[in-house]
Amino acid sequence: MKKPTDEPAATESTTPEPQVGWPSYTMVEPRMKKIYFDFYQETYQKSQIDRKTKELIAIAASLGFKCQGCLNGHIKKAKKFGATPEEISEAIAIAMGVAAASVVDLTDIAAEHLRLKHFP
Repeated sequence: MKKPTDEPAATESTTPEPQVGWPSYTMVEPRMKKIYFDFYQETYQKSQIDRKTKELIAIAASLGFKCQGCLNGHIKKAKKFGATPEEISEAIAIAMGVAAASVVDLTDIAAEHLRLKHFP
């Protein structure tokens, strides 16, 4: 069995997976697409954060930014780099917690703006 590493194989693409059906990036000029791909690949280079952890972070970020293609790809990659179902579930639960907190944050701001205290 191949051991997961922090660096992708030379032939492995680290760019986001395209959506099935209509091609991705059709509205992005080639120069900007290259800048994006270069940036994306740089974020997955070996660093202080191991690749499995990066993929778990990416799962939570994909949920927060509502990117279905990203979510599918990062779940697959997290599993490839050794993430367990429990670790993936924990990353999802953390995203759920942040999402719930964002609702509280927005309603706190609205309550202050409108001077409402339904339950003091």
